[in-house]
Amino acid sequence: MIKSDKTEKDIIKRFSGLNLNIKLYTMVLALVAIWIIFSVATDGNFITPRNISNLLRQTTVTGILAIGMVFVIIAGQIDLSVGSLLGLTGGIAAILNVWYNLNGLVSIFVALIIGILLGLWNGWWVAYRNVPAFIVTLAGLLVFRGILIGISKGYTIAPLSTDFQFIGQAYLTPSSGYILGVIAVFLVIYLVLNSRKTKAKYNLELPPLWIDMLKIAILIFFIGLFIFILNLYRGVPLSVLILLILMLVFSYISSKTVFGRRVYAIGGNVEAAKLSGIDVKKITLILFALNGLLAAFAGVLLTSTLNAASVSAGQNAELDAIAASVIGGASLSGGVGTVFGAVIGALVMASIDNGMSMLNSPPFWQFVVKGLILLIAVWVDVISKNK
Repeated sequence: MIKSDKTEKDIIKRFSGLNLNIKLYTMVLALVAIWIIFSVATDGNFITPRNISNLLRQTTVTGILAIGMVFVIIAGQIDLSVGSLLGLTGGIAAILNVWYNLNGLVSIFVALIIGILLGLWNGWWVAYRNVPAFIVTLAGLLVFRGILIGISKGYTIAPLSTDFQFIGQAYLTPSSGYILGVIAVFLVIYLVLNSRKTKAKYNLELPPLWIDMLKIAILIFFIGLFIFILNLYRGVPLSVLILLILMLVFSYISSKTVFGRRVYAIGGNVEAAKLSGIDVKKITLILFALNGLLAAFAGVLLTSTLNAASVSAGQNAELDAIAASVIGGASLSGGVGTVFGAVIGALVMASIDNGMSMLNSPPFWQFVVKGLILLIAVWVDVISKNK
């Protein structure tokens, strides 16, 4: 009987891992299919180095928002205020830089601090006053947008100083890009081999060595292709590099730290998490603070890229971030999701916008298509849970 129970647990464990991998691979294949369709429809213009560079830059804002949002969703919460928070923090940074002639880096730093404080404000109401996150962040959506309109007096604030523009408009030199690629290759090799070493240390099931070698080879190929294509235009955009660094940092936090495991535990079963000694309120407060920081980061990048701040900045950005997280495999019921998946989901959203714009499709079709993709993603999640 004991042996039978153990076998059943092994089967469930393997099926869960397989199900997660299938979701990830399906999402990547869907992205490849979207790129192929738009490439054919645009006679190859979609995959030109210039458009690929522009597409990745378009992904950065939604991608950064999605990184913060996926943590909140994994914990079983939601944040509808990030779009307005993005606009407000970007507007504050621009006002300090343009109207008060404050240094660009100092203006950015102040905006990031304000993002953390407003994230803490949301988290305090959710964690310590037990107000539903939907209501708290819906109020934040309205309040933050209203403050932005009030302090900017409805004006578009521009132009920014050169040091402010740098973060959103700069590119790495080709040689710097290749050096970055070499570093990434060594990092990939280290992470894959270290993962094998850790599994072997704890007597966990190891995949065949050839599978890991194949994984390394594929990743090296795509890293090289990525750097090569971007160098054909102007080099790797600094904003894209920032997104990649944030993705790696928060992927590590979610999968390799106690904090990350506790976030998953809270989303999986909050009562069990409390009984196991996890300070749910503290974790929730930190999550919303991190989400506020990343929203401010996205606001600064958007403002820098556009060389201006306006009252409409970030409108509906919260919906794109939620959609990117769900398309990337996160479950709105909590406990499931990855940072990598959220960024891929953001890339899917940006690809649809970019491709349909190149085809001169009416703007309303972009909303229709993204809405249908979101609906299908949630439906697939429901089916997989039932199975």
